Amino acid sequence: MEMLNSALGTGVDALHLTTVQVTLRAVIIFAATLCIVRFADKRFFAKKTAFDLILGFILASMMARAVNGSEQLLPTIAAGFVLALLHRILGLLACRWPRFAGWIKGHGQILIEDSSVDHAQMRRHHLGEDDLAEELRLNGVENPREVKLARLERSGEVSVVRRQP
Repeated sequence: MEMLNSALGTGVDALHLTTVQVTLRAVIIFAATLCIVRFADKRFFAKKTAFDLILGFILASMMARAVNGSEQLLPTIAAGFVLALLHRILGLLACRWPRFAGWIKGHGQILIEDSSVDHAQMRRHHLGEDDLAEELRLNGVENPREVKLARLERSGEVSVVRRQP
């Protein structure tokens, strides 16, 4: 056990860690973080809502500190799993209670309905005409008249349903 502590630089001030110690810590943290992310579920990276991004930012920050030696390895890994578990529990609660989901994940907003642009919603979300035109083009639409429904999704992306010809 003493040899493992020495190899990982356990108890050593972060400024005195060797390259080998930091490298070993990085390998361990990489493997542990991969397990944590797999435990957190696929939606962790797929949805890109604030709810999901917050876990990513906090997890990355925590794990970086464990690599550079400013935090202990095992407590940091344990805290990462706890955050992933919290993310899963909150996601489950949000799935069961739509009102809670709106609070934790936000709401989508209609920008265009039956070719009619909702300028009030666009102003509310700080979207200009050029922004809307860009989003429409990225969705293969040239003109709002071609749109049955366009929504600003809670992820910040704009989804577009074209009118039937």
